[in-house]
Amino acid sequence: MKIQTLIPALLITVAASGCATWDNMSSREKSAATGAAVGGVAGAVISNGGVLGTVGGAAIGGVIGDQVGKNK
Repeated sequence: MKIQTLIPALLITVAASGCATWDNMSSREKSAATGAAVGGVAGAVISNGGVLGTVGGAAIGGVIGDQVGKNK
């Protein structure tokens, strides 16, 4: 795995894990944030660190996480 792929993935993971309001978030919001982080990492890996792939993966992951969290 290239360093260009790993850096955006790590940045998204750190940003998602560092949410200061995590305790005040609903289950649906937590699922959306987690989905966005996982989607961003997956998008970065698939697109070899491409910005569009990372952002697209985060957006799709966030939507999926939101829908999964809605059922909890």
